[in-house]
Amino acid sequence: MSQKRKKKFKVEPGQDITEVLKQMKDEGYQVTRRLEAPVFKEEDGQIVVSHQEIIFEGKLIKE
Repeated sequence: MSQKRKKKFKVEPGQDITEVLKQMKDEGYQVTRRLEAPVFKEEDGQIVVSHQEIIFEGKLIKE
């Protein structure tokens, strides 16, 4: 089965960005885009930013 041309890699809580970049390289992908989105939660009746969700989009490296 061949790999997809594009794939998204999400940085999970407790995971370092460098770990995700290494995983991408090991799977044969190079970064084409970095997406960041705030994650909100409700605290004391106020909506506050909990953390940033980071997703890398990778393109398959031609071999």
